[in-house]
Amino acid sequence: MQEIISIARSGGATGVASALFRIRPICRPDKLALPGTRTRTRTRPQLWRNNDDAVGSHDRAGDGPARRQADSRGNVLAQLAASMLTASLLASDPIAASAADYGSFTPEQKFIAESWRIVDNAYIDRTFNHQDWFKVRQDALKKKYKSFAEAQTEVESMLGSLGDRYTRYLPPAKYDSIVNAATGNVFGVGVELSQDKDRGRVVAGDVEPTGPAARGGLLPGDEFVEVDGVRFDDGKATPDDVAVVVRGPEGSKVGVVIERAGKTVDFILTREPIKITSVRSYLGDKPGVGKVGVVRIKSFSGTTAETVKSELEGLKKKGATRLVLDLRGNPGGLLPGGVDTASLFLEANKPVVFVADKKGVVDAQSTLVDGIDLETPMVLLVDKNTASAAEVMTACLKENKRATVAGEQTFGKGIVQTIRQLEGGENGGIAVTLARYETPLHNDINKSGIPVDVQADVTCGKDDALTCLPKDAFRKIS
Repeated sequence: MQEIISIARSGGATGVASALFRIRPICRPDKLALPGTRTRTRTRPQLWRNNDDAVGSHDRAGDGPARRQADSRGNVLAQLAASMLTASLLASDPIAASAADYGSFTPEQKFIAESWRIVDNAYIDRTFNHQDWFKVRQDALKKKYKSFAEAQTEVESMLGSLGDRYTRYLPPAKYDSIVNAATGNVFGVGVELSQDKDRGRVVAGDVEPTGPAARGGLLPGDEFVEVDGVRFDDGKATPDDVAVVVRGPEGSKVGVVIERAGKTVDFILTREPIKITSVRSYLGDKPGVGKVGVVRIKSFSGTTAETVKSELEGLKKKGATRLVLDLRGNPGGLLPGGVDTASLFLEANKPVVFVADKKGVVDAQSTLVDGIDLETPMVLLVDKNTASAAEVMTACLKENKRATVAGEQTFGKGIVQTIRQLEGGENGGIAVTLARYETPLHNDINKSGIPVDVQADVTCGKDDALTCLPKDAFRKIS
């Protein structure tokens, strides 16, 4: 579960400004600010929004209508790179000399030096896991490397010493897979990948009903053991790791081995263009409650808020008097998507999230205008795999007393990443954690999650959320 805030490549950046919330700098050294925090007052741009689906942990080929159609792959990436608040807040410091400036280094040493530099510039923990980060660089550059593969292994070890599973080297195939997911150039089998918090295994968070995986018999909750001969059952694999192998050329075959109820099951699936519907809605009738509109949000992108708004309007016309937002299995996606969607249900000037960069400078994001629905009683249904941007939205609506949270404690991921392409474009990229956030009441939910207001079953069908919810989940919030 990786919260992607941007993909940075060389070149300019453009984007579409969001009008749903505003950003203002704030410093709280007693709470979120890191040691050595200083107040920095400056005008921030409004949060940029990207026009494509969430990046990272999904096997799909894009989703939903974009506000503006990107003219090219490069333009889409440029919009992604500028898509966030964080594009201004978190990338405010100039990056040091590029790898091309290391004239006396071998190609392998340049690769290592640049990888180190990217992390040195952006990483949130300035103690670098309580180690001499510059000495790590010196030691790595003293070694002689017989191949580029040895240099890649060194970088993986160097980043592994940080103790942060989300800060890591992305080999070319993995980097391209993530970029392709952002631009829609993906062929897969129609399965959303998430991380099981208890076992650490990559699981099928959901299966697209009309995709190859569903037709072949793969089910939500299946644990990935092996894909095309690559093992993923060691508890260390991420959804991105699995997605890289699952994706491939259109029409090609992929072998998948999953574990279900203690038994392994093999599949041979054919990759094809996948259109994931990230937002779905339906109307249900809950005895003792009335007509309930349910909106299921599978992940967040720059268009999620618009889609949710449209679905809400349709449900209201059908007579819905209560709302349920089903966030089970939602691994996050793009942070602005979660913030924008939460803003649909809040009055102006309500706090949404606090984000701190590496220097401890804290930006407070708050709603700019009244949302479209401020009164309809609402329940958020969450589970242990509800993470990142989905947790931002959950905490925001809970702590602003706009919604009741039902289900089970959420995953607990309060950090965000960016992806930087390594120079030259052929050596992959670096994913680096560069910020952390707190909830409107300044709770740090990283590694702890969000407690629910009402304990509820979370095993009901993805299209039958009302079965999970007891009547008291719809009680008036006090």
